Amino acid sequence: MKTNIQFVQMPTSETMENYVHERLDKLYKKYEWVIKSDVFFKKENDPKGAGKICDLELSLPGPKIYATSNEKNYELAFKESLKDVERQLKKRKQEMKPYM
Repeated sequence: MKTNIQFVQMPTSETMENYVHERLDKLYKKYEWVIKSDVFFKKENDPKGAGKICDLELSLPGPKIYATSNEKNYELAFKESLKDVERQLKKRKQEMKPYM
């Protein structure tokens, strides 16, 4: 599985990259049919205190799965995006089972 991590208009973070790889490896083991993942971290000026955005896109057979979240820090944003993607993967797996 290929993982592409991009930090948009901000410095890269080795610890965040390692964290993302670790969490996505668990996801890949659970759903072997995932082909590729793209993770984008962005910063947005938000007066409410949030503004750390994580976009997560998974390529797999059929339509791509996409999730985004806006939180106070990047770890929370990634966790929320990952949770949304896992929910979509479970639904997709249930749809695929009768045809396998």
